Amino acid sequence: MTAAGRAARTAEADALCLKAYDGVGGPETGMALVAVGGYGRSELAPHSDLDVVLVHEDGVDPGEVAARLWYPLWDSGARVDHSVRGLPEMVTAAEVDVKVALGLLDVRHLAGDPGLSLRLRTTMLAQWRRAARARLPEVQRLVRARHDLVGEVAHVSVPDLKEAEGGIRDATVLRALVATWLVDVPHVELERVRLALLDVRDLVHEIAGRPSDRVTPEMWADLATRLELPDARAAQVHVRELGRRITHLSRLTWRRVEDYLARPAAVGVRRPFLTPLAPGVALAGREVVLDARARPADDPALLLRAAAEAAERDVVLAPPTAARLAREGAPLPDPWPAEARQLLVRLLASGRGLLDTWETLEETGALAAVLPEWERIRLLPHASAIHRFTVDRHVVETCVEASALIRTVARPDVLMVAALLHDIGKGSLTEHSVAGEPIARDIARRIGFDEEAVELVGTLVRWHLLLAETATTRDPDDPATVEVITSRIRSVEALSLLTALTEADAKAASPKAWSSWRAGLVMDLARRARAALDSGAASPAVVAEELPVPDEVRRGGVSFAVEELADGSRVTVVAPDRIGLLADLAAVLALQRLPVRAARAWAQDEHGVSVWEVAAPAPDPTVLRTRYDAVRSGAVDATARLRPTGPDVLAPTVAVRPEASEQSTVLEVRAADRPGVVHLVCAALARLGVAVRSAHVDTLGPQAVDVFYVQEADAGPLHDGRAAEAAHAVRAALSGE
Repeated sequence: MTAAGRAARTAEADALCLKAYDGVGGPETGMALVAVGGYGRSELAPHSDLDVVLVHEDGVDPGEVAARLWYPLWDSGARVDHSVRGLPEMVTAAEVDVKVALGLLDVRHLAGDPGLSLRLRTTMLAQWRRAARARLPEVQRLVRARHDLVGEVAHVSVPDLKEAEGGIRDATVLRALVATWLVDVPHVELERVRLALLDVRDLVHEIAGRPSDRVTPEMWADLATRLELPDARAAQVHVRELGRRITHLSRLTWRRVEDYLARPAAVGVRRPFLTPLAPGVALAGREVVLDARARPADDPALLLRAAAEAAERDVVLAPPTAARLAREGAPLPDPWPAEARQLLVRLLASGRGLLDTWETLEETGALAAVLPEWERIRLLPHASAIHRFTVDRHVVETCVEASALIRTVARPDVLMVAALLHDIGKGSLTEHSVAGEPIARDIARRIGFDEEAVELVGTLVRWHLLLAETATTRDPDDPATVEVITSRIRSVEALSLLTALTEADAKAASPKAWSSWRAGLVMDLARRARAALDSGAASPAVVAEELPVPDEVRRGGVSFAVEELADGSRVTVVAPDRIGLLADLAAVLALQRLPVRAARAWAQDEHGVSVWEVAAPAPDPTVLRTRYDAVRSGAVDATARLRPTGPDVLAPTVAVRPEASEQSTVLEVRAADRPGVVHLVCAALARLGVAVRSAHVDTLGPQAVDVFYVQEADAGPLHDGRAAEAAHAVRAALSGE
């Protein structure tokens, strides 16, 4: 239906352009109206522009035709992107700007002189082929810059079907590479996938009602209906598989372009020279292939051997080789031989070379022979907005990050396999670390690990979120915080592996997930837990932090000290201690629109000390003190200004966590992320006479997850009734009641 629609829209636009050209007396010689870009390829989406050029011979004045031609097109309601160029001018523009050259490869005659249109098309193609060797590096730089900016169709949460890697523009560039006659791609496969992606783009235009190429989350269900697919998840898989296939073809083709450009220009066609790499495996150019001695039916480790060699050298695992091994290779026994397990670890630890090799294993069906469980997470979208990739790509990125950390652990093989399997439980109704543990244990046994290693892999998968979640939501000075770790992670070896996996997992998720602040919290907690495990004590003793009290504070004033950090700033405040102090300070930062990442407060004799980690450049201490005086005196009603003005999409929840501390009562608050959350919580507690010992602030996508350690004014945790009263008061404050 969409292909027929494109043909109908193109025919209608062609008729409109021809009528407009004839209507203004356009000549039959020396001048022509041509379509370029998507219109030149007859691929108009419902809201596409008409990209047209009025081209004329050198010496022919377009005059009145150029002045009047566009009005009937505009009057029709069409969106028109137009220009007027002489033929020599177009040739020069294509020589100067590679984007222009790419656009003119799809010239199509609409009206006027067909000979001129044909000459333009053949000139552009000849120029493109003649200059290809010099111009392809520039094209590749443009492609890479676009990919870095927009991401991948297969993995980003809101894919751009045109501009993202694996999108329509990449498919168009592949056609341009084929037009150079220097490289080739599987043309039938490329056209099949490209046309299917055009179908999806047409539907996105219809759903959006405008020229949008981005698939927003709410569109997936509508797309599923129009594509006659079962549900939104199936629509995502369909679209992302198309993008992944184009990405695979694009990366493979650009590798071959690089190989061609690396050869001396004078070298002609020659037989490939095979360089032996490992038993049955050789290098031909920059592709790993099988040599004449390879016996796939007798060598179950051959696929992993070829993949490991390709990934470690960051060269192409030839897709025909991978496909042949998937068809003809001997199945791996259960358990695997030691060589196969070691090859898998080598593959996973190969760094950035893993990405393309893993993609080839997936695209050729070879991965199913090694890890059939992969289908559970293939193209599975993440529920958390903090993730930049789908689950499967995130897992591969985690392996890449973990490969840089293998020298920090005693069992790098366990680290790499745990990185591969840490999210294998996603996609089910059970919490994914719980669901993933038995799956990971079964896989670890199948690949030949002994029971000690199986236990480590299972532990890492089960608790791979433990360090990050505890470090960002619990008070590190509370002995119960360290006990959360040591009660689950019982050895220094396991803790070392978990620390490395936590870092790799966070870095693979997004830069924000491993900021210097988060890294500091995780590493500090890991250090404390290691000290507890080394000493055999339940938790290390807490050493109270003592800060010097400025003279102005001893006289009853307040001190603001500001420190610049690499990714934000730290504000340290010392003031006479009182209930409500933390609420007022949180109001100061909220009114200044300074996002708080973490806060810690404690009493030092009769003084209150608080340290605030802020995700913003260092503020002016004088401005903070002035704002504080206004809040303290009541000149500014902070609670009124920061109170919610309407219902949030995410209703606030407040939970009491009695297991989290023996010294304090812990309240876990989840609410929509916006300025003032910390102030509203602390102010509500202050009205009850409850003191806030420390606050730990974290943001997961649109949701703030804040944990508050609270005590009675005379110290000690709240009894059950008081804790329930405090939770209710906080919930009411965040709801605007």
